[in-house]
Amino acid sequence: MIETKKNTLHNHLLALKNGEKVFENAFQSISRMILDAPIEKVVVNGKTTYDFKIFRDGKKHIVGMYDEINSFVSYVKDAAEGGSSQEMAYVLVGEPGNGKTFFVEYVSRLYREFLAKEPNKRFSFRFTGLEKIGTYGKITSIESQTYEDPAVLAMNLLETPEESRDYLARKVGFNDAQLEHMFANYRPLGACSGYVWSDLRRLYDGNTVEMLKHIEVFPVPLTESLGTVTGKYPAKDKITSSAVDLLGEESIQRLLHITDTNNPYRFDLRRGALARVAGGGIHFADEMFKNKKDLVQVYLGVIQNRTIEMDGFRWPIDMLIVATSNNSEFNRFLAEKEEAPIIDRCRICYISHNTNYRLQNQLTQYAIGGETKTTLTREVLHQDPNLNYAASVAAILTRLPRSEKLTPIETMKLAAGEVAGEKSIKALAEVIDTLSQDTDITNRFGQKGLGQRNLGRAIQLMVESSETNEGQCMFAYDVFKTVERVILDYVHDNNDRAKYLEDLKTARGLYRERIMTEMFNAYMDEPQAIRKDVLNYVNMIIGIDAEHLGSDKMWKYKDPQTGELRALKVDERFIRSIEERLHLKTDEQRETFRTSIRKIYGQKISMDPNYDFMDNLELVKAVTDVRLKSDIAGAGSLIGALANRTNEENQKLYDRMIDTMLNKLGYCRTCAQKTIEYFCTQEDEN
Repeated sequence: MIETKKNTLHNHLLALKNGEKVFENAFQSISRMILDAPIEKVVVNGKTTYDFKIFRDGKKHIVGMYDEINSFVSYVKDAAEGGSSQEMAYVLVGEPGNGKTFFVEYVSRLYREFLAKEPNKRFSFRFTGLEKIGTYGKITSIESQTYEDPAVLAMNLLETPEESRDYLARKVGFNDAQLEHMFANYRPLGACSGYVWSDLRRLYDGNTVEMLKHIEVFPVPLTESLGTVTGKYPAKDKITSSAVDLLGEESIQRLLHITDTNNPYRFDLRRGALARVAGGGIHFADEMFKNKKDLVQVYLGVIQNRTIEMDGFRWPIDMLIVATSNNSEFNRFLAEKEEAPIIDRCRICYISHNTNYRLQNQLTQYAIGGETKTTLTREVLHQDPNLNYAASVAAILTRLPRSEKLTPIETMKLAAGEVAGEKSIKALAEVIDTLSQDTDITNRFGQKGLGQRNLGRAIQLMVESSETNEGQCMFAYDVFKTVERVILDYVHDNNDRAKYLEDLKTARGLYRERIMTEMFNAYMDEPQAIRKDVLNYVNMIIGIDAEHLGSDKMWKYKDPQTGELRALKVDERFIRSIEERLHLKTDEQRETFRTSIRKIYGQKISMDPNYDFMDNLELVKAVTDVRLKSDIAGAGSLIGALANRTNEENQKLYDRMIDTMLNKLGYCRTCAQKTIEYFCTQEDEN
């Protein structure tokens, strides 16, 4: 082999031998990309699972989807290790608007970025100087149509793989282990590459040195718009779609040049979507089962045999095939029993909606948008600090199935890993297990509900309303009206609609409780007033049994957040008032509740010193009620004072609270006034 130019096969193989470049299949590359990034253990719905950090990077990353990502990673890893997954496609099935397409496109983007770095870059080869053969007309150079790796050519240099192996050991210096690793991914050359190579062999009478002068190695283009390395085939209508879009077709232009009628290069494979990603790429079949039958049959052959076949010619391919489908199309396809073989070749993953309202905050932010919003008259549009919470809770509650074991609020809190009174995470795990036995996928946990697109519609309706534009503020309570509009307009099943409207009532009740807390914080002129009182209660019930608690009831403890020593007076009246609000009548009930709080404290604080019990809604509500009662003779009188501002005292209180809301709690004048107005009504009282 001669080394005159840099882009020779010999130089490429030397780089491969020295570890400067890699030769691996698509599954091995994707598996390495994911598993080389950090991995953490997390608990989701009571089960330990893994969180792959590569999916959590960037401005707009994947939120949640823990089980689905774990399933995808194990599928790719199994295929990379030569398991049965390498003869399957990975199909994401779920309701519209739950992130299927976003997931695939995110993985594709990660993969392109991964391949752009050394030594992951992918290379292919082209044949040059073909005018010497004489049967190619004015075609002087031919690229490998399926972007075959130069290592594939190296493994097929001579007549048999064994001869090629000996040649590589002698001429390039590969050792046995390297050759073993390379030949584990052995595949024959594609029909046209093999044909040109045998033409060159005939021309030079098997002289490999001369033949290799016609080989030029080049990097595979990574441009997304070209559809190379990561390509997408969206389902088209029945008339315009054909197998040509996937496989390619005979090229009239090439036939005008090629005189040899047997030459497989007369087929233009790059006209199809598959060949462009066949050199270790990702092929994304969007809404796969919407395609007509003959296209699905094409996929069947490609998935099983990993080859593109036309008129008896074969081109081996190397790619990950990922498809998506919505539930209704998939069920319709399943109903046609003769289509069983294609389902047999697919690894089905049912994608559920996100059911964690804490994580939903990020998804809701995606729906609201990252840019500064403006009104129709280009004024800056303010966001109510409670908007995200209200929208997130409204969406999440519709996605949680009804259960006899848990109330909707308990289900919501447990799904977010929070405390739900006496109910443990095991109760949620049991509910999920029971639902997963249902043969109708849509009845399983998180499979139904308002998707991300519906939430986006609700936000759009809110932004376009005259109230929002007039007040220059997206007031949180308005989101309930627009979500209701979306439910009435876009949810067609009567039972689902009734359930979602019921869930919306629950969401309004939760918003009401949050506003009670916000108003107390505003009244106290302290953004964290309720949080401090909740933590005081927790610390008091821990200190009440302390051995060194003197007659003055002062208790010293170490603050887990700052590590400093603090003194706290244990106020038994305060403790008792809160427990009365929680309907704990007997000493036994009180002691049981205190024990459960101490247990949570022991478990949570060791993991997260900043844990503040604010997710315990019952406790927060009880503390809010007690403080409102003791400080201002009940919420009723505060409502009265704020609603009736005829005297100077009440007006001063109102002005001071508005001032706190504007300067400390992130409200604008519009949402501050509307929130106080809402607080003064009796709406949504639970």
